[in-house]
Amino acid sequence: MISRAGQPERVLSGMRPTGRLHLGHYHGVLKNWVELQNEYECFYFVADWHALTTHYEDDNLDMGEYVWEMVIDWLAAGVDPAQSTLFIQSKILQHAELSLILSMITPLGWLERVPSYKDQQDKLKEKDLATHGFLGYPVLQSADILIYGATKVPVGEDQVPHIELSREIARRFNFLYGRDPGFEEKAERAIKKLGKKGAKMYRQLRVAYVERGDQDALDRAQVFVENNQNITIGEKERLLGYLEGGGRMILEEPEALLTQSPKLPGLDGEKMSKSYNNTIALRDDPRRVEQGLRAMPTDPARKRRNDPGDPEKCPVWELHKVYTGRDVHAWVQDGCRTAKIGCLDCKQPLIDAILQEQKEILDRSQQYTDDPTLVRNIIADGCERAREVAEDTLEEVRSSIGLVYY
Repeated sequence: MISRAGQPERVLSGMRPTGRLHLGHYHGVLKNWVELQNEYECFYFVADWHALTTHYEDDNLDMGEYVWEMVIDWLAAGVDPAQSTLFIQSKILQHAELSLILSMITPLGWLERVPSYKDQQDKLKEKDLATHGFLGYPVLQSADILIYGATKVPVGEDQVPHIELSREIARRFNFLYGRDPGFEEKAERAIKKLGKKGAKMYRQLRVAYVERGDQDALDRAQVFVENNQNITIGEKERLLGYLEGGGRMILEEPEALLTQSPKLPGLDGEKMSKSYNNTIALRDDPRRVEQGLRAMPTDPARKRRNDPGDPEKCPVWELHKVYTGRDVHAWVQDGCRTAKIGCLDCKQPLIDAILQEQKEILDRSQQYTDDPTLVRNIIADGCERAREVAEDTLEEVRSSIGLVYY
């Protein structure tokens, strides 16, 4: 897919290395990453700096171990380093530089209104989150996205406000620094390169949008500029900014790519979470998985084998929705409600499906656990690629704000 400036559309996403990945991560994030890499240019990163915003005091946070185990999980899940760029956030220092620059223009009120700011403080009362890093982490998140010109960011609904903040920060930066000296003159020179008829059409469409707010005129003009072969990428960006009466687009405004995440219950029936110690790890011990699932709570109404139950009141049913097909679903619904099957009977096809999925993941991970150098090399290559793209963006940012002295 192609972005406004004629470049391939990029996806940016990251995960914090705060523990072993579990089935919730697999079905909520990783399966989506695998699909996206077939459609977009994807950048996936280990968000180790972000982990410090809430875990900086944790004595047992061994990120050195978690980082590499998490990357192995990504690869075992099907993320392909030949299609996606995999890297570690803290190895790309450009993230920190852009975050610092963006923090200079981001109003304090924008950060305080981010919904997760107070929500996380309420949920994590045992942690001291009255820190600059925690308040400012949305700026670092914006820098992560904007430094790669990411046009799509896969998130759940609760994360949409973060992407909107990134859009606002990019918009504010472009407004402050996108009008380089002689912007209008440069735009006019670029218009002349469109040819006599093209220049006339561009001017007419621009007037229709700027003076009358004609959205159709703006859309037509954008398509015309994007498809024109007579101008450079920089001139395209300048003309796209001039269309809307603004300046050159330096930082691309990202869009939220809403993703559906199934609600997986943990082994205790509550939401699967490392905080509850109820997870099934991606590369878990099969015996532990089977034992945990057999002991998993079910519908409280089924105290005895011949008591009828209701799958909708059973956390095991939520796992069936993810792991088994229609035939099994019909069998469970009928058998549970009529007491034709017991809870262990109901769990068996689920156990089989989860163990089969995990076997496939374990098989794919074997080469990386046998030879950790493979993982290091993949990350080294990804960091090199990410650093090149990030530095290209920063060079333009520095130039735009006057931080180039020689």
